[in-house]
Amino acid sequence: MKTNKILILLLLFAIVAQFSFAQETGYKFSDKTNIKVSTVKNQQQTGTCWSFATTSFIETELMRTGRPEYDLSEMYFVRYAYLQKGTNYIRYQGKSNFGEGGQAHDVLNVIKKYGFTVQDSYPGNTYDPGTYNHGELDAILKAVLDVVVSKPNKKVTPVWDEAYTQIVDTYLGKIPEKIEIDGEFITPVDFTNETGFNPNDYIEITSFSNYPYYKQVILQIPDNWSNDLYYNVPLTDLMAVMNNSLSMGYTFVWDGDMSQSGFSHKNGVAIVPDGDVQFESPSKEKIITPEYRQKEFDNLTTTDDHLMHIVGLATDQNGTTYYNTKNSWGTERNALGGYLYMSESFVKLNTIAILVHKNVIPVEIKEKLKIN
Repeated sequence: MKTNKILILLLLFAIVAQFSFAQETGYKFSDKTNIKVSTVKNQQQTGTCWSFATTSFIETELMRTGRPEYDLSEMYFVRYAYLQKGTNYIRYQGKSNFGEGGQAHDVLNVIKKYGFTVQDSYPGNTYDPGTYNHGELDAILKAVLDVVVSKPNKKVTPVWDEAYTQIVDTYLGKIPEKIEIDGEFITPVDFTNETGFNPNDYIEITSFSNYPYYKQVILQIPDNWSNDLYYNVPLTDLMAVMNNSLSMGYTFVWDGDMSQSGFSHKNGVAIVPDGDVQFESPSKEKIITPEYRQKEFDNLTTTDDHLMHIVGLATDQNGTTYYNTKNSWGTERNALGGYLYMSESFVKLNTIAILVHKNVIPVEIKEKLKIN
């Protein structure tokens, strides 16, 4: 009996020791900011992260300015983007990008013309509300556009866009003329105006040495299909804008590369290890210089493939800075409820661009950019 008790005690000691070791070696994050944000959504089987990230950002901006938490419709923006992409595809005779991807400005461009609406008024799926899968829709739309471009009638007919729009609306739904907000029926534009949201208050910033600094440039990435302009700044300025934004209580949209081996939504971290990749505990990371960042962009190792919503600053037990990031893959794919922490090194290396409120740009940088 005594031997059994000793064995049991030894086993318990081993379990406790192992648990303590796991606690000591695992990631321990301390949040340095506390900004109220909207709930995590799920883009499901679509390439619409650009809409989900930017919509999340707008929802959070509305709360920051004293508005209620609205559940805005991501597919409202997607629907209008499909229409504009279709027009571009024909104008460029089939040579423009018709992928599902996009950028944060695509949402703002829609808002400038059509405002925004709530999820209840535009779920974005006519046949199975609550789910998103654009595989069939994308294939059909691309096929239609390719037929139009081939000009089987010797010239493009004036009704192709009407047929194209009907396909989009058959899948996603027609836009309602008026929506119900707090018992009142108003247009999406009127709703947007009532919230006070102004899309002109926001700009996109990037940082690459192949473009002139402190100038507006067309960022040459496939998902910038509309050829919108970005302000280009040195890497130190880009990081200063991010940090200042969060310190002031503002969040921002992040566009970057999550295809690297150091990105793990499952483990809730994104890192650039200076050795083998492991997610059990913090490890030494590579020092990211502007030169190294540029090299990885030029050789297409760093590419534009995902947008997320950065909502806070944090540190691990070693004092390393991380960015608390809200993803759009639902709440059940990791233990952090759909969030993850991206290290400073990861953000320095893999950021393609950000969308921020102009108020968060430090004065000295704003002066160089000639922004009022």
